[in-house]
Amino acid sequence: MDKLDQVLESFIVRRDIEGHHMQGPIYRGEAGSLRSGNSTTDFSTGTQTWVASLTKIITSTCLMQLVEKGLVSLDDDVRPRVPELGKMKVLRGFKDGISDLVENSEPITLRNLLTHTVGLAYDLADDDLRRWSEYTGRTTNNLSFTWDGWNTPLKHVPGKGWCYGTAVDWASKLLTALTGSSLGHYMEKNIFKPLGMNDTSFRPTHPTANTCATRLPDTSGLDYVQVPVPAEPPVESGGAGLYTTAKDYGKFLAALLRSSQEDGNVIKDRQARLLKKETVDEMFRPQLDPTQGASFKEAMRDHRASMCPWASVEDVDSLNYGIGGVVNLADVSSKRKRGGMSWVAMNNCHWVFHLPFPPLYLLWIDCQSGVAAVLLCNLLPHPDATVNTLYEQLEIAVYRELLPSLRAGEETNSVSQAGR
Repeated sequence: MDKLDQVLESFIVRRDIEGHHMQGPIYRGEAGSLRSGNSTTDFSTGTQTWVASLTKIITSTCLMQLVEKGLVSLDDDVRPRVPELGKMKVLRGFKDGISDLVENSEPITLRNLLTHTVGLAYDLADDDLRRWSEYTGRTTNNLSFTWDGWNTPLKHVPGKGWCYGTAVDWASKLLTALTGSSLGHYMEKNIFKPLGMNDTSFRPTHPTANTCATRLPDTSGLDYVQVPVPAEPPVESGGAGLYTTAKDYGKFLAALLRSSQEDGNVIKDRQARLLKKETVDEMFRPQLDPTQGASFKEAMRDHRASMCPWASVEDVDSLNYGIGGVVNLADVSSKRKRGGMSWVAMNNCHWVFHLPFPPLYLLWIDCQSGVAAVLLCNLLPHPDATVNTLYEQLEIAVYRELLPSLRAGEETNSVSQAGR
């Protein structure tokens, strides 16, 4: 514990970390402050903040619950349920300044949506989609949190590549079509209320939840801005809409960890499980075929600092994508074990319109070691080299010092019980 505290206190960025073991929380740490107007308050594990793309794994979990219930399968063509998907064309480029769009005849499956193999990109981060938007006179975008804002051409034929974007938002529309419930109501009933996630919602409920710090261009100091999404969203974004706290998010990660274990190994009661073990196994299984994998690895190499800051250049070759995040196919030295899943929250609008990236949030789930963690850093822009270094040092501290001490304690306890 001391080492983790030392790592946190050695950095001056705003940060917050929550770590969970299958038996419950193993570490909660916080440092820094959150400034609002002329007042300064602590940034703690109970501070609510917008977590952007960390929403995706929770939405994916909801869809996998529907798979378990038999309402849909991963390989069903979902276009009949979500007609907008059936109308999307493939953008091949531009001819004489005119968009070259062709009809898509391939199915769009739930697996395509949850693994980002459908071809949907973030328009603010993609040159071709930005050009298409200008050509069509479009005024909405992916940060509008509207269906029109997410309704763009596909960048490739579904199933023939990997492209990070709005696919999970469209998966949430499938959820509504299958259940008749809004995404927020479904999450409240099936995720938040059972786990006691009382500070998690699609609308900020704390006064400072929709603000964040941004580093000035000359890095001489910080400014404070509103997050670049509507506080009253027209649509609840399953890809980037949640506001939560490290404490609440840790409860979700702990429940997902418990769900990954055999019944006999679960410490908590069954109600705290979100999914069956075989469902979690499917989520953590590498999902990409060779063609999709090549496209994915190209994206990881091009954007390693922002999409997989924990991975070295060599590590990228051992990465794949599961349902909810990046899966490492080999042990990472002094860090997570093979089969761990990770993701970051980000948005590339900074490069296009000089808007800041959302605050940087990172998570990992290591079912083999029984550990999960989330790091919330309420700081812009992303990626931030200091935050990436903080994340790396925290993960190393967890695996080199915290886990060995926990296991030593478990062994001592077992010996003590055996001697009674």
